[in-house]
Amino acid sequence: MRDGIVMRPSLLSLLLLCAAPAGASAQNGSLVDRLAEVMAALWAAPLAAQSNASTGEYTRYELLTPETASFRILYDVTATTPGARYYFNPIRKGSEASDEGVIDPATGTPLKFIVVNGPTARSHGFAEADTGTSYIQVELPRPVPANGQVRIRIEKTYKDPKSYYRDGEQIVFDRSLGIKRNAVVLPAGYELVSLNVPSQVLTTGDGRILVSFINAGPGAAPLVVRARRIQR
Repeated sequence: MRDGIVMRPSLLSLLLLCAAPAGASAQNGSLVDRLAEVMAALWAAPLAAQSNASTGEYTRYELLTPETASFRILYDVTATTPGARYYFNPIRKGSEASDEGVIDPATGTPLKFIVVNGPTARSHGFAEADTGTSYIQVELPRPVPANGQVRIRIEKTYKDPKSYYRDGEQIVFDRSLGIKRNAVVLPAGYELVSLNVPSQVLTTGDGRILVSFINAGPGAAPLVVRARRIQR
C-alpha cells in the first residue's frame, strides 16, 4: 500500500509467489490452484485510485418542449487514464437527471453504468470525486491501454428551470458550458432570435435549428440563446 492506495502486484510477482515454497500444505497443491488463490485475493482488493483524464469532449443539447424545462444531452468523450476500467461523468448540481444511457459509439453496443454518489465514486477508484456530487459510473468496454484511449457516448435528460425557461414569447437557454465543443438544437418550429457567443447556425436533417460553437476561452462560456416560435 502506498499513501493509502492499494497497489496491484505485477504478473512477475504473482509467478514468483506461486513458485516459492509456502509450507507443507501449499506444496501439496498445484501451481494452478495457488495462482487461482492469488488472483482471487488480488481482485478482491479495493481498486487503486485513478484520475479521470479525458479528451475530445463534445456536447449536444437538444431543447425539448419549453413546458418541460428539459433538454436532452449527448456527450461524447474519450477516456485516457491508462488502465482505467471506469469513467465517471458528473451530474450537474441543480439539474434533475433521467433517461441515462451509455453506448460504445464504435459498435453501438450499450455499456453498463450505475449512478453513484461522490464517496462511492471515490471508493470505486476516482480519488478526486467531489463528495457532494453524483456521478454516472460507466464500465468501459475495455481497460484504457497505455498510450491509448476508449471513446464512449453518454446520453441523459436534464430538467433545469433555471437554465431553460420561457421569457414572454421567447424561450431562453442560459447555461455556463465548460466543454470546448458544443451544439444547441432548438425545438421543432422555433427560430433563433439572439445568442451571445460567435457561433455557426445550421439546420438539422429534420429541419430544426442547430447552433454550434467552440469555447476558446480558459473558463466556462456563459451561453445565452434566445428563440421564438416561427410565425406561420
